Amino acid sequence: MTSVVATNQTILVVGGGISGMTAALEAAETGKQVVLVEKNPYLGGRTVQLYRYFPKMCHPTCGLEINLRRLKANPRIQVLTMAEVTGISGDKGAYSVSVKLKPRYVNDNCTACGECGKAVKTEIDDAFNYNLGKIKAAYLPSSMAYPQRYVIDAAIVGTSDGEVAKAACKYNAVELDMQEEVVTLNAGAIVWATGWQPYDATKIVYYGYGRFPNVISNVEFERLADPHGPTGGKILRPSDGKEAKNVAFIQCAGSRDENHLRHCSRFCCMASLKQTHYVQEAFGDAGKSTIYYIDIRAIDRFEDFYQNVKSNPNVNFVKSKVARITEDKEGNPICNGVNVEGYKRYATAHDLVVLAVGMEPSVKGMDIPAEVMSDSSGFIMADPANAGIFGAGCATNALDVNRAVQSATAAALRAIQVVNKVARAEA
Repeated sequence: MTSVVATNQTILVVGGGISGMTAALEAAETGKQVVLVEKNPYLGGRTVQLYRYFPKMCHPTCGLEINLRRLKANPRIQVLTMAEVTGISGDKGAYSVSVKLKPRYVNDNCTACGECGKAVKTEIDDAFNYNLGKIKAAYLPSSMAYPQRYVIDAAIVGTSDGEVAKAACKYNAVELDMQEEVVTLNAGAIVWATGWQPYDATKIVYYGYGRFPNVISNVEFERLADPHGPTGGKILRPSDGKEAKNVAFIQCAGSRDENHLRHCSRFCCMASLKQTHYVQEAFGDAGKSTIYYIDIRAIDRFEDFYQNVKSNPNVNFVKSKVARITEDKEGNPICNGVNVEGYKRYATAHDLVVLAVGMEPSVKGMDIPAEVMSDSSGFIMADPANAGIFGAGCATNALDVNRAVQSATAAALRAIQVVNKVARAEA
């Protein structure tokens, strides 16, 4: 059984992405006890799936490595992975929380040697790489995974391949008889930092995502460009594996649209501008990018980044909302629409089309097992009537990494104030 030490002066952080990690660290480093709950087998969330940050074009290891080092060194933080909050009762200063723990089938003895992964034959979809490839059913989610422990997929538990994985482990780390658990813990305050998910591009029927293999999303393109991704960093077309040297980026794919997402997701313009660098780096002057846009929202310090991309002769900007995507006999996606600068119709073929899909909350307000306020998009809002649960990061709004960290720090400070009041009341 999993043992969790928590009192009404503990701060519970739900979600272990960059926002949840930040909130947990800020609270723990002021002396508070923190329980950090994450549904995935690893911490880092969407941030660890990025190839690079904008505008400095540095790798996520820059920020995550420091946070992981701080987290490992802080005994006040208890981390529960493969865990999901299923119930919250009580009130500010005295919450009772139910947490469901899924089995990893690998215990703390794991050294991440990889022998179990080498031994098994079964392959599963690679969720870390947005299902762009396959991985073994005994796997380490990523090179930066924390905890640095393998996971045995439930698909091979009770099969001969599961026994093969167990036999291959020299450290008695594989436990195929692990069971799902439910633990109940106390908390004085809760920080809800469950992050975001990409909008489902299959709902944008006129763009053909899911029907045309060479129409992909921006988060998938991010993994293609990463040397640790499914193609080893080569920008290849999913249909035939050919190099995609002529790439179209369609902005506001589902965003700012009453039929899909009403809000602007803020990060999409900068993400596409960043991704034109990937095309240029991969193919030099042979790499061409076209950005179809309504308007480019690059404010404050991002304006210089935008102007640098705009001055690149290998990047073409077309002011247009692409009306639809078709496909020719060679599998090339064709963007159809009207360029509003001159009102000229176009039907332009590209090797690959990248949809800049927006973000929506991974857990919408109405799905949280507690009374919280949320806006029309499902993002958490400040709720005076329930003053012990605080949203953080992209659970509260569409934010880039920098602003998500700021939001998480603010949420941690509010949670600290709540447990401080509890402590004073009990003194």
